[in-house]
Order: sequence, then structure tokens, then C-alpha cells
Amino acid sequence: MEIVESIEAVRAIRWQNPSLTWGLVPTMGALHEGHLSLVRQALIDNDRVGVSIFVNPIQFNDRADLERYPRQIEQDTRMLAELGVDVIWVPSEQTMYPARFQTYVDVELMTRSLEGVARPGHMRGVTTVVSKLLHVFEPTRAYFGQKDAQQAAVIQQMVRDLAFRSEIMVCPTWREADGLAMSSRNVLLDPVERQAATVLYRALMTAQRAWLNGERNAQYLKTLMTEIIQAEPLARIDYISVADPADLIEIERQVEQGLISMAVYIGKIRLIDNITVGV
Repeated sequence: MEIVESIEAVRAIRWQNPSLTWGLVPTMGALHEGHLSLVRQALIDNDRVGVSIFVNPIQFNDRADLERYPRQIEQDTRMLAELGVDVIWVPSEQTMYPARFQTYVDVELMTRSLEGVARPGHMRGVTTVVSKLLHVFEPTRAYFGQKDAQQAAVIQQMVRDLAFRSEIMVCPTWREADGLAMSSRNVLLDPVERQAATVLYRALMTAQRAWLNGERNAQYLKTLMTEIIQAEPLARIDYISVADPADLIEIERQVEQGLISMAVYIGKIRLIDNITVGV
């Protein structure tokens, strides 16, 4: 396994043998089993696998959130080495955004809802960094998790629009035994907050059961989830959404196919989660 920082080093490794297929798993580090599941799938699908670790400053609209984002590079590299990853790319901020950097990638319509509204500039930061990662690495396939459903959909749209050669693979959300979606932010929760955080999954499961039992009214599904979350004293709702999974436009009436998603603060920690129905 090689650990590299520069763009030149990445490209030299990537094109040593052009006939090999490569998978790339872009991450911000603080790896957990959800990330590792993407790596394992990439190892199955490709001849070689790379993982990028870069805490992307331009996707944070809250400086405090950026500063408290967990960083554990030594532990991350050890886990990736045990899995058999071929290269870890750990670019510096200067590598990704050199002096006078001024070019950004903006997927317009699909970022006008959900995280795009709640975190201004966030999605532009995501698409910009991912476009650069794909451009430099040129993987055969790149792997993302369904937990960040809007991010995955927006990246797929960007790849289609700009004719990137990489195939985008979206893999299922990994969960703890009590249903909490695995997230690097979970380590920031104290024990009481960690227990309270299960309210997200309980709310989603309540909506899913209602839909499976024939409930199709989008507003009613949102009301069900709102009531459950508001009953948890440590929880504060940022948004609850029932949207079209194809274009992320909010559904106002009947839900035949839907992305049911939410962002909720547990104490000071903001968590997201989602499920799909009818898809």
C-alpha cells in the first residue's frame, strides 16, 4: 500500500498499467464500517482500489463544524492497510485549492432543496471536490453511500452532465444494531445523546410502515415523523422531507415513490438519514 499526497504521484500509480480497473472511495476520514463496506465492494469490483482522505473545507458553511469534524488518519490508514487497499491519497488543502483557485462546479436544480437549503454552499463544495477527485484519479468506478442520498444523486447528475468516464456506484446505508446510520459524527455524541439519536431511525421506520400499510399522503408522513422527533427532548429538527428520488423535488400529495429524509440536531451534532419507498 502506498500513501501519497501529490496529484502527480496519484496519476503515476493510476496509469502504471492502463489495462487495470480502479475503484475510488472518496472520504473525509474518521472511517467506520460504512466506509469500509464501500472499500470492500470496490475490492470485489476492481483490480485495484484507492481511497482518498480529505476534510473538504469548502463544503462546510459552519467553521465550528469544520473544526470539530473528527480526524484520525493513523487509525484510518491502518484499517485500510488491513483491507488491502492499494493507494491512499491524502491531499493537502493547498493541493486541492492552490493559490487563486476560483473554479467551482454547481449542479443547479437538484441542490435547491434539502442540504442545499439547510447548508448554503455545501453542495457546491461537494461537487467541486468530487469533480477534482474524479478528474485526477480517473477511476473506473467511484463509490458513495446511500446515507448521503442527495449527495449521491447530485454526483450522478454531475457525472452525466459533464461526461465523466467513471461509473458512480451507490451502496446501501450501514447501520448500528439499534438502527442509527453509521456516521463519522456519531463519535461526537455523548452516551445520552447517542441513545437519543436513535429517534431518527424510529421516525423513518414509522413512516415506512405507514407507507407499506397504504398511507400515501406526503404531509401525513411528515407529520408522523415530526411528532416522534419532537417527543425527544435532545432533538431539534432542521428539516423533514418527502421528495421525488429522481429530481429531489418535494412531493406535496401522493407518494408512490419517495426519498424520505431528515436532518436533526442531537444536542449540537447534526445528523442526517433517509430511506426510500416504492423504489
